[in-house]
Parts: sequence; structure tokens; C-alpha cells
Amino acid sequence: MVKRKPWSEVELAVLSEHYADSPTTAIAAALGRPTYSVYSKAIAMGLRKSAEYLAGPEAGRLDGQRGAASRFVKGQASWNKGVKGSTGKHPNCRRTQFKKGRSAKESHNYVPIGSERISKDGYLERKVTDDPDIYPARRWVAVHRLVWEAANGPIPPKHVVAFLPGRRTADAALITLDALELVSQAEMARRNHPRSKSPELAKLVQLKGAITRQVNRIAREAKETCK
Repeated sequence: MVKRKPWSEVELAVLSEHYADSPTTAIAAALGRPTYSVYSKAIAMGLRKSAEYLAGPEAGRLDGQRGAASRFVKGQASWNKGVKGSTGKHPNCRRTQFKKGRSAKESHNYVPIGSERISKDGYLERKVTDDPDIYPARRWVAVHRLVWEAANGPIPPKHVVAFLPGRRTADAALITLDALELVSQAEMARRNHPRSKSPELAKLVQLKGAITRQVNRIAREAKETCK
């Protein structure tokens, strides 16, 4: 079983500050983490790329020319046309394919809506849907978020629901509205900053600065490469 590396307060601050306008691969390289790990944490934190970044070349979106040679065109037949199963007819492939009429609920690891689990960050999560179009991890929502939204409606953009100091818990009975508050992502990043937690961690501020400079350098190099 692969042991997951916990996110430090400095890494969270760097991610919150740079995710909107920097290439995810650059952030991952600077933090020494896999790109998928950075994407997953950004989604969990509610971070999004800015419109300016998505419109620029760093985003890697199609510009009408990039990737044209390997793109499907109208009338072109797919490689697996007429082949049973997306990966062919090998016995190992057929054994793992869903049988006709079989639903996801029949899978051996299926759990019903309403089930609860503890996330890798220690938060209690609840399954809210079986929608197959939604990525599995997004079918689960933090219970403290559900409690706040039930009373106040959708969370405003660039805001998160947090526990009040000393009230964090994974006990569903104790996750009540009076234990929660709505804060901006900027405020959450400030609270998670080492200087806001302990003077003993102030030296980590220098590390954050070094990481920030490295992220900016990698982003500049990536931008120049795209020109």
C-alpha cells in the first residue's frame, strides 16, 4: 500500500497562491509532487484556473493547429471498430468488463448513497450520488460542507467552509452549524501560513519564498518554450 505524503502548511499556501495562474506541472515540479496529486488537492480546496491563464498558451488548449496531426477527423474509423470491448477480446479483458445489463451497484466495492468515510486529510465525507458521469472522488462531499450548505445555500466563489478553532471533528453528531464558518480562500491561506501558527515555524517562510521563486522560474521557461 502506497503511503501518501501529507501536505504541509507551506505547500498549501504555495498551491493556493499560484494555482490560478501557473502551470500545474510547474507547481508539481517545484513541490516535488506528482501532477495528479496537485490537481487532486486543488480540487479539494476548491481552486480553479483563472480565465486569463486558460486563454493563454500555458494552458495547452487547442489553438486550431496544435495536435492537428493526431486528431480524429470526420469519417475516420476508430482503431477498435468492430472489436468487442474497448481493449479487445483477450480473456483477461473480457473477465474485467461489465456484463450486459450490469450496473455499477453490482460492483464488489459499491457502497450506497449516504455512506460515510474519512478522507486522507481527516475530514468526514458522505457519498451524495451514483452519477457515473462524475469522477468517483467527487461523488463524496465533506459533511461539514453539506451542513453549511443545507442552512445557507451554495458556497460563494473563492470561499471555503472551515471549522472554528478547536471544533474540528470527524464525528457526524458534532458537525453542527455553530461549529462552522465561511472564510475566503485568501483568509484560509493566511491562517495556514507558518507565521500565523507558531514563531518556531517562521523559518519555513524562507522555504516558501524559495519555492515561489522556483515556480515562477519554471513558469517563465514554460511560457518561453510555447512561443
